[in-house]
Amino acid sequence: MIVGVECTAHTFGIGIVDKGKILANVKDMYSPASGGIVPMDSAKHHKNVSEKLWNEALEKSGISEKDIDAIALSNAPGLSPCLIAGLHFAKEKAAELGVPIVPVNHCIAHLEIGRSVGAHDPVLLYASGANTQIIAFAAGKYRIFGETLDIGVGNFIDKVARHFGMPFPGGPKLEVAAKTGKYIELPYSIKGMDVSFSGMQTKLQQLFDKGAKVEDLAFSLQETAFPMLVEAAERALAHTGKKELVLGGGVACNSRLQEMCRIMCQERGAKFFCPERSLLVDNAAMIAYTGEIMFNSGIKENAKNVDIKPRERTDEVNVIWR
Repeated sequence: MIVGVECTAHTFGIGIVDKGKILANVKDMYSPASGGIVPMDSAKHHKNVSEKLWNEALEKSGISEKDIDAIALSNAPGLSPCLIAGLHFAKEKAAELGVPIVPVNHCIAHLEIGRSVGAHDPVLLYASGANTQIIAFAAGKYRIFGETLDIGVGNFIDKVARHFGMPFPGGPKLEVAAKTGKYIELPYSIKGMDVSFSGMQTKLQQLFDKGAKVEDLAFSLQETAFPMLVEAAERALAHTGKKELVLGGGVACNSRLQEMCRIMCQERGAKFFCPERSLLVDNAAMIAYTGEIMFNSGIKENAKNVDIKPRERTDEVNVIWR
């Protein structure tokens, strides 16, 4: 019985997994009234909601604290104040219960949760706020085959939405606006397997300031940014010879991105997997799920020895459980 703690950015969550089955997945998201995430305020939010969510998850799963074998903690990568809030909470609980902590890389958890929907050895298109990566397992590690050269696709979308006067998170609002828009040409920037969004962001903001319709800009954003991601993902499939693509990250909730990935996979004879929305966004069930896999491979640490790793890259983790 593994309890997961998610705390890398705006979301604090508690998830409970037993033998690969998700028993609970509760969360609370810090949403600023205006602007983007303020890390210190987000950390305060995490501290305020942690005990309530812990109790809620236990109640929902129907287990007691004595059933818990380990706490899986998303200790990397992420915003330091948020990670520290989660670390303190996990250490307190681990000490109370006398259980070890399994440190989980948040990015890897987005890939591992793909197993819950049937993926075995996929390429992950990881599209979230801070992260945009194409990840796959090769030679003992999860390798990054492509990534953003500047900002994550989710942060790019939120910054554009904010310029349009939309509150955080902006992605869902732009997705709705895009349904009635028409195409305007934007900079399509992909270099090998890597993508870049800053030029497109500048162009969108300039067009908005000149009076372009939000619906047209939202449509054009999706029809330019998402094909860049799908192109990089398809190249990774071709390069690795893998036959599965799994989507992860909050931006993966976008129905148009899902549709583009599904079409690409159909055209090249690959299987497409997309977990349900609650497992795409930041969540603790994927931390617990990955933590259980790692725990069963002998990966666990004394709570005193665990620390945060805000800048740990996906390919720095030795994947001994595969």
